[in-house]
Amino acid sequence: MKGCWTAGTLVVLLFGLVPAAMAAEQAYPNRPVRIIVPFPPGGGVDISNRIVITRLTEFLGQPIVIENRAGASGNLGAEIAAKSTPDGYTLFATSIAQHGVSPALYKKLPYDAIKDFAPISLYGTTPNVLVVHPSVPVKSVAEFIAYAKAGGGKINYASPGVGTSPHMTMELFKLSAKIELVHVAYKGGAPALQDVMGGHIPTLFGNLPEQLGAIKAGRTRALAVSSAKRNPTLPDVPTVAESGFPGFDVSSWYGLVAPAKVPKPILDKLNADLVKTLNLPDIREKFAQQSVDVRPTTREEFAVWIRNEIAKWTKVTKAANITVD
Repeated sequence: MKGCWTAGTLVVLLFGLVPAAMAAEQAYPNRPVRIIVPFPPGGGVDISNRIVITRLTEFLGQPIVIENRAGASGNLGAEIAAKSTPDGYTLFATSIAQHGVSPALYKKLPYDAIKDFAPISLYGTTPNVLVVHPSVPVKSVAEFIAYAKAGGGKINYASPGVGTSPHMTMELFKLSAKIELVHVAYKGGAPALQDVMGGHIPTLFGNLPEQLGAIKAGRTRALAVSSAKRNPTLPDVPTVAESGFPGFDVSSWYGLVAPAKVPKPILDKLNADLVKTLNLPDIREKFAQQSVDVRPTTREEFAVWIRNEIAKWTKVTKAANITVD
């Protein structure tokens, strides 16, 4: 009958699609791949991904393009990535903000950190560092606390945005030290640092990779790192924990995810190539120079990591009574 499909016809069509899909997966990638970075150039997330692509492109056999889509504390870039075609040609440079803090902090997000993404691998972890402009008359955490208290809750601090790791680290520090500071949110770590270096904002907690240059150039003064142990790149800078707050331990992290429903063979290839990249001596050295501890994972391990981070920060935000509409 004209216009009707028989069961046999449908079977032939369906089986005809399978080889085509398999061929597309086997040919991956056959054109450039883009990685959406949800912050401006120069920040920790951007730096880590630019290190990765210098060698990952060799394994993939195609160019990798970084696309900076800043806004909404990184959530704009996450939304764009989540809604991208799940073909492996759009990847997302995630961090503790988009797949840790934001799902715990925001009542509503334009993406679901678990359902809308497929984990590929963790890159590594890095501490945040408390810095001040050189004109600020403090050289230790104790002096900073006294300075903040003397300011009567009117001293500003910068952050890369609401819900980012530096923002939450400072909020935890405020609670621990029982001080008040005024939060000034920027669209990324680089512009926040620019205003601290310019003396417009006296202080911030920032990802160590993006702070190192300014610290070593004397344009900011480092007071403490947020990790449990001192960092090798700043061996003379104490931890917050040893500065009077035992147990204080916050580390930022970076990783790579893809939109959900990217075919498993493509995800497996991306994981394998990324892990090989992260294990290269020159890549490990570049990350070490940026104070990042490289920690490649399987896709399953990264999925567990993300779930644990969301659970951890959910407890923290509830305890601190911090929410964002």
